[in-house]
Amino acid sequence: MLLSLVLHTYSMRYVLPAAVMMGTAPTYVLAWGAWRLLSVLLPARFYRELDDRFYTIYQSMVLFFFERYTGVQIIIYGDLPKNKENIVYLSNHQCTVDWIVADMLAIRQNALGHVRYVLKDGLKWLPLYGWYFSQMYLVIFPEGTRYNPEMPKVIADSQLFANKEGLEVLKHVLTPRVKATHVAIDSMKNYLDAIYDVTVAYEGTVDHKGQRKVAPSMTEFLCKECPKVHIYLDRIELKDIPEEQMYMRRWLHERFEIKDKLLIEFYDAKDSKRRNKFPGKCVHSKLSLKKTLPSLLFLGGLTACMLLTESGRKLYVKTWIYGTLIGYLWVSVKA
Repeated sequence: MLLSLVLHTYSMRYVLPAAVMMGTAPTYVLAWGAWRLLSVLLPARFYRELDDRFYTIYQSMVLFFFERYTGVQIIIYGDLPKNKENIVYLSNHQCTVDWIVADMLAIRQNALGHVRYVLKDGLKWLPLYGWYFSQMYLVIFPEGTRYNPEMPKVIADSQLFANKEGLEVLKHVLTPRVKATHVAIDSMKNYLDAIYDVTVAYEGTVDHKGQRKVAPSMTEFLCKECPKVHIYLDRIELKDIPEEQMYMRRWLHERFEIKDKLLIEFYDAKDSKRRNKFPGKCVHSKLSLKKTLPSLLFLGGLTACMLLTESGRKLYVKTWIYGTLIGYLWVSVKA
C-alpha cells in the first residue's frame, strides 16, 4: 500500500508544471491578442519585437520546468555560437522533448523568441514566413516522423527505402526526407547565417539487454526520468550545401550517416566507457535561474491577479473555450 502510494506520487510529479504551463496559457494568449490589436497601426517591426518578447517569456517559463525543475544535465558537444544567428536547425527526431531541446539551445544564444517549427502540414506555408526571415531559428526534423524502437515496421520500411535508393542503411535514425530542408534553405538563403546539424541522445534509454528503448515523453521527462541530454552540434556554412534538390538529398543523407555513427558510438560502443557520450570535448551547460524564473513569476502573477476577480475569472474561462475553438478552426483551415 505504502509502496503503491509512493510510486503514484512519483508519477504525478508532472502535474505541477503541467498545471502551471497550461494554466498560464490564457494569460499569454490575452496579452498577445491585446498587443496584436494595439500594433495594427504601428510598423511591423514593433509587432515582431514584442511578439518575440511574449514568446520568449512563455518559453522561458517552460524551460524553467524542463531544466530547473527536473534537474536534467545538458551536455553540449561542438561549438555553439554565443550570439544568435539566422539558422535552419536540422535534428534527429525521437520524441516530443526534441522540440524543447531546440529551445534549450536557442535560449543559450538569446534567440528563444525567434524559434519557429516546420510541422508536417506546415511546409506549404514556409514561403509565407517572409516577414519573419530577418529573425529566424527554424527547426526541422527531416526524418518526417519519430524514431521509435517499438515500431520496427517504420524502421524496416525506412531501411528498405534507403537500400532501394542505393543509400546507406541507417540504424539509429530514419532515412531523411529532403523536401522541407530544401524548401527552407532555398527560401531563406539570402537571410541565413548557417545550418545547425544537431544530434540528440537521451541518457537512460537503453535496457538491461543493451537494446535501445523509447525516448522519454514530455510527461516522463517532467517526472525526472532522464538524467542527461547529450547534444552534438555541427555548424555548417551555407556555401558548403548543394543548392539543387537532387544533390542536397545526397548531402542530407550523408549528414544523417554522421548522426548514425555518433549514435552507434553512444549506444553500442564495445568499450562501456565510451557509451552514453559523444566523442570530443563537451560542456556541462547549466541554465541560469535569471533566464527562466522571472518569466514564471511574471506569467504566474498575472494569472493569479486575473483569477482574483469575478470578471477576470469569466474572461479566463472564455479565453480557454474560445481560444481552443479558434485554435482547432485555424488548424483545420491550414490543413
